[in-house]
Amino acid sequence: MISEGRTSKNVCVIGAGPSGLVAARELRKEGHGVVVLDQNHDIGGQWLYHPNVEDQDPLGKCPILKVHSSIYASLRVISPRETMGFMDFPFRVREGRDSRRFPGHKEVLMYLRDFCEWFGLKDMIRFNTRVDYVGMLNHEECNDDGLKWTVKSIEKKKAGYDDDDQKVVVEELFDAVVVATGHYSQPRLPTIKGMEAWKRKQIHSHVYRVPEPFRNEVVVVVGNSYSGQDISIELVPVAKDVHLSVKDLEIAEGLAKIISKHCNFYLHPQIESLQEDGRVTFVDGSLIFADSIIYCTGYSYSFPFLDTKGIVSVDDNRVGPLYEHTFPPKLAPSLSFVGIPRKIIGFPFFESQAKWVAQLLSGKRKLPSQEEMTKSIKDFYNSRDVAGIPKHYTHEIGEFEYCDRYADYMEFPHLEEWRKVLCRSAVKNSYANLETYRDSYSDDYEMLQVAHQSPHFTQLGDHAIPL
Repeated sequence: MISEGRTSKNVCVIGAGPSGLVAARELRKEGHGVVVLDQNHDIGGQWLYHPNVEDQDPLGKCPILKVHSSIYASLRVISPRETMGFMDFPFRVREGRDSRRFPGHKEVLMYLRDFCEWFGLKDMIRFNTRVDYVGMLNHEECNDDGLKWTVKSIEKKKAGYDDDDQKVVVEELFDAVVVATGHYSQPRLPTIKGMEAWKRKQIHSHVYRVPEPFRNEVVVVVGNSYSGQDISIELVPVAKDVHLSVKDLEIAEGLAKIISKHCNFYLHPQIESLQEDGRVTFVDGSLIFADSIIYCTGYSYSFPFLDTKGIVSVDDNRVGPLYEHTFPPKLAPSLSFVGIPRKIIGFPFFESQAKWVAQLLSGKRKLPSQEEMTKSIKDFYNSRDVAGIPKHYTHEIGEFEYCDRYADYMEFPHLEEWRKVLCRSAVKNSYANLETYRDSYSDDYEMLQVAHQSPHFTQLGDHAIPL
């Protein structure tokens, strides 16, 4: 719904990764005052690589992690760069930089820096500032429109946060808060018998960076996600043996090809138990002695700073209740989440979320009633239950149609057909040719031509972004 009146709000955005940056851009464009708080020294969020993780909890059990990024040194994107860019800022090849269609993580960070510079976002960001508390002020006395939010943050001056002399605590009041902290930082761990007693090395992939520490070791990698596959393949030339433990032994053709090529790469079902002496027993009764276990078992949504008096919670990785994965009905639009959904083309979707949030806060658009939003959420949960989808997959979208329906709420452009085709092609190629799909894509040539000649790639002109 479109409204006539416009208002300006004082908004705090938590996080300066892709979702936080585009949120800040859209909020300012809509006339709001914006402050972005980020615990790191630079923009990028997950894409800001941290090589030094030696002092981190190897399993990431601490609720407040000092290292946000889970990027490993060799990581390359799994989607072609053409599909990744924000709708009005193409992810083009820049002279002297990584020109691959599936570039490494540093190129994505450079793209985000270009975005930040092009739109002049840096003056809104306070770096080295960790958000410690976000809570409602007099929430029982206020309706949705009158809510105020207390935000307490800790600014790091020189040393670490543990040095009380080098940190400043700041308390501020905002009309609205946008949570844009990402979803690939807080490790999600399996429950395995003997896991606590196992004396050898166990880490979550959150703190994996390079294969060298595992040289000549027998390594078990748990999980068949993209990171599990990447890390397993990277370890094969270095480790003595690599044992990949998966839920389903019916693996994709591409992974099967790679395993068949190496005499030290083995596939196993899930782990039954671990013993103190290093034994790893699998559910089929087989066992090995391992030196290290790497858990590539995903991540949990975590907002340790957020106090909503129980209105918003995380239950088995379901953040809720959230209308369209963005708004808690009782607190919307003064509290919103940008960047929750997974298995989508992230940057354009985050952009559509940010635009909707900004327009709701200005009064340009209105949400359905609280009752209507609550019913919509319940209907969505029921549909997932009927389809047999586990609760922890609530925010895994996996369909372009949803992104287009979402865009209609604020008259945002639908994803171009070439984006959808190129994305589907990359997924298909990865299943069949895991080892080569990032560098072999001749079947995409015609659609690539369409993409490069599209308004998305030509809108800024050949020299609009300096090389």
